[in-house]
Amino acid sequence: MLLLTVDSATPRLVLGLVRDAKVLEQRCLEDARRHNEALVPTVMEMLEATGLGFDDLQAVVVGCGPGPFTGLRVGMVSAMAFADALGIPVTGVSSHQAIASQLPGSKVLVVTDARRKEVYYTEVVDGQVHQGPQVCKPADLPAMDVDTLSVPQHLQQAVVEQVNATEVVECYPSAQGLAAVAQFDPPQTPEPLYLRRPDAKEPQVQLSSAIPHHVPTASPEDSHEG
Repeated sequence: MLLLTVDSATPRLVLGLVRDAKVLEQRCLEDARRHNEALVPTVMEMLEATGLGFDDLQAVVVGCGPGPFTGLRVGMVSAMAFADALGIPVTGVSSHQAIASQLPGSKVLVVTDARRKEVYYTEVVDGQVHQGPQVCKPADLPAMDVDTLSVPQHLQQAVVEQVNATEVVECYPSAQGLAAVAQFDPPQTPEPLYLRRPDAKEPQVQLSSAIPHHVPTASPEDSHEG
């Protein structure tokens, strides 16, 4: 089965073509501001590089987070649009579980940046989610012992104070990891793991005190000329 894999749960957009667990092509785009405009052209580049076309794709795998609202929806909406247009199945996976599948040890903790001085975390034991995903401040992470801890470098100092790990690495979702945890019997409906409300807030309308709160409406008679 030829899979298109997509993940935008972290600042790194990961796209890949995977056939029978073998990665044919992978692209990692670091500039989060360009993910939306670069996603489709990059998929086309990968297909061209492998001599394949959209008609060759048989399924789509998409990372569902946890991740921030704006970034996560770029990958998820695109993945579901590809699947719908091509008439092929799409399955959603935990981006944290995909990361954990790439790491050694039976007990793995995956931590990613949630912004607002918070982190997302998921504990994976023997390939299965044991606790999480959750969002909290690094100081509020539950104390635990793990074989491997994956955490972005800029958060390592804060996280290792709470977690005892044999090995500490910085790892992101990969095409191979996404494909490894995907299920197609039946496909898992993609459900975004936002874990909190988006940063954007509904604007509050404030009327000037100079504007009357109640504006009288014209009666039908007012609209007639004398």
